[in-house]
Amino acid sequence: MTEYSQVKTSKKSRSGDLDFYIGSRVKSRRSALGISQDKLGSYLGITFQQIQKYEKGANRISASTLYSIANALSIDFSYFVDGYQGCSSMHDENAISYEFNNLKKRESIELLRAYYKILNPALRKKILDMIKAFSSSLSKDEETSLR
Repeated sequence: MTEYSQVKTSKKSRSGDLDFYIGSRVKSRRSALGISQDKLGSYLGITFQQIQKYEKGANRISASTLYSIANALSIDFSYFVDGYQGCSSMHDENAISYEFNNLKKRESIELLRAYYKILNPALRKKILDMIKAFSSSLSKDEETSLR
């Protein structure tokens, strides 16, 4: 393999990781708000199949479409790339997979929906701080016994 083809493959790999990450963020936000793929697609003037492809990272989302998605989901445009750590070969793929798998769980989606139903931002922040404090105070043994 030539040096050029190695660079080309590496670039494609990184962009695919980013497409997947952005798609996962679209899906998690859409699910948290209880919006169907069909409803989001209708808002954007595209099919639900196209939304599926975006969410799986199979199709790249243009900047203008991503901006429209951000508006439809009432979220800042930067939300979709916040936390992206670049090429997955430089980071623990298991940690990334763990995070996305947890976001797919019904319990996580219900928690997010309930959290965002709280309209007072100060109260939401206090609840988040409380959950963080509680989760950091648990030892591994305590976590296992709670399951």
